[in-house]
Amino acid sequence: MSVQDHPAYRERPQQGMSTKSKAGLVLIGFLIIAGGLLFTEHRAHVLGVLVWLPLLGCVLMHMFMHHGGHGHQHAEPPPSDKRGE
Repeated sequence: MSVQDHPAYRERPQQGMSTKSKAGLVLIGFLIIAGGLLFTEHRAHVLGVLVWLPLLGCVLMHMFMHHGGHGHQHAEPPPSDKRGE
């Protein structure tokens, strides 16, 4: 009996969708066309938002680089008076 005739040696069906199948190629084509149309139709909106990104970056850097913002100083406990002990 050869290896191919053994009952455990059977090709298992592939699980999931392969990109080489017709459905996978259609899906990839659809996603490319949809992405191109979304980009061309909404380019003005996206580029209009890009103007505000530096301002948003300034605010985010201010918040994260100060580690908590202004007015939240951690006070140290007063030194103990060793003369009275």
